[in-house]
Amino acid sequence: MARFPTTSWTMVVSAASGDDSAEAHEALAALCQAYWRPLYEYILHRGYPEADAQDLTQEFFTRLIDKNYAGQADRDRGRFRSFLLGSVKHFLSSEARHARAGKRGGGQIPVSLEHHTEDGRQFPEPQDEQTPDKIFERRWALTVIEHALQALSEMKHFEHLRQFVTDGGEAPAAYGVVGAQLGMTEGAVKVAVHRMRRRFGQSLRAEIARTVESDSKVDDELRHLLAAMQG
Repeated sequence: MARFPTTSWTMVVSAASGDDSAEAHEALAALCQAYWRPLYEYILHRGYPEADAQDLTQEFFTRLIDKNYAGQADRDRGRFRSFLLGSVKHFLSSEARHARAGKRGGGQIPVSLEHHTEDGRQFPEPQDEQTPDKIFERRWALTVIEHALQALSEMKHFEHLRQFVTDGGEAPAAYGVVGAQLGMTEGAVKVAVHRMRRRFGQSLRAEIARTVESDSKVDDELRHLLAAMQG
């Protein structure tokens, strides 16, 4: 999984208004690598065929990184999510005014658009009827959660317990099944799940912090993420 410094977006926005920074350039590239999927699904739901959506996503990220589009970031909003969506809307409008076919493929592609999750599972192509903006927001939320979960992957029994981490309810029957598989009591599984949930909460906040300009925006972004997941 692509990882990046805790202060990635802060670094990018700060550098955008001053001298070019190699670290900020790398941080932006890493953010793009980590969060390309929501944008690809947004473009796909704007009505572009799959191949065109892939090409456009690649071209957008190439320009975003190579041409320092981050200099246009709205410091008052301070969210990579908002900047990314606004930038791609502008990009698609611009592309609609020009002959796209002759322009694609000229730059080095910084993002590998493989249709898989971080742990190798293939992404299903979206089938719902939500608006492109809603699709983007939900996929963004899912991506943040997936990254936060993967940060816990070295915890003991992660693969067995991850199923319980984002489920706030109790599941004593399932705890018993997993306990039998792991040679643990139901109570021990419950304690391990509680510990992992606590770590997940910390990891989720840390993941969100990487995509906002200041810590003061983390709680608001967390609320937005939960709302996007609900619908």
